[in-house]
Amino acid sequence: MENLENFSVATFNVNSIRSRLHILKPWLESNDSPTILCLQETKCQDSEFPQNFFENLGYYTYFKGMKSYNGVAMLSKIQAHNVMLGLPTVEDEARAESERCRVIRATFANITIINTYIPQGKDITHADYPYKIRFFERILSMLQESYNPDQNIIWVGDINVARTELDIAQPKGKKDNVCFHIDVRNAFENVINWGFTDLFRKFLPEPGNFTFWDYRVKNSLERNIGWRIDHILTTSKISKRAENLLVKKRFRALERPSDHTAVVAYFK
Repeated sequence: MENLENFSVATFNVNSIRSRLHILKPWLESNDSPTILCLQETKCQDSEFPQNFFENLGYYTYFKGMKSYNGVAMLSKIQAHNVMLGLPTVEDEARAESERCRVIRATFANITIINTYIPQGKDITHADYPYKIRFFERILSMLQESYNPDQNIIWVGDINVARTELDIAQPKGKKDNVCFHIDVRNAFENVINWGFTDLFRKFLPEPGNFTFWDYRVKNSLERNIGWRIDHILTTSKISKRAENLLVKKRFRALERPSDHTAVVAYFK
């Protein structure tokens, strides 16, 4: 299979795809449009996904969604192969359909991309929190059974974990937060240790770089009170081809924005 060269991969939790078309359209029409765009929290049933909109902009579309919550999609300028939804195993039949709306993976030329919308967890006392931790364990099992770290693999998405205090503007008092509790951080690290490089911190090691600014925090963007919970992780072979990574912070300042913004990695 031919190599994919001089390309970019972006991740963006849009928090309702149909509400963000005014942000996506000018970007996807620009010279800086990503080769592959991974979306999370599309909040859209498949019958209502704006497929024609993206195809008219020159993108193939791959998606799975639900009404009002969850939903993942991949938009790409090249055709994907081996598109798969969800995780290989189902933990709970009641969650089976929602899990198919949380994970989409596909191969583009010689590169596999895994796009995930990890459960948020609600509260460390809630049943969704241990489920979130098991979700990471199941991702690790999938990697161990289906891939190896010598392959070209890019794992992206809203992973709902801040790895270190550097990833939170105000880490004090956050140790019991479901996105920063030590147990979920360890679960995330276990997957990273399988063979991933944190591409975000390779290019943006300094403090103050975030991807999410909570609507509920007054003037969070202006005060830069944010979190880095959207990630781009790469195996060794592909990380060596990375040339840059940018946070599209301006998207968060536009009219009717998502509470997240896009992160883009560039490869040679």
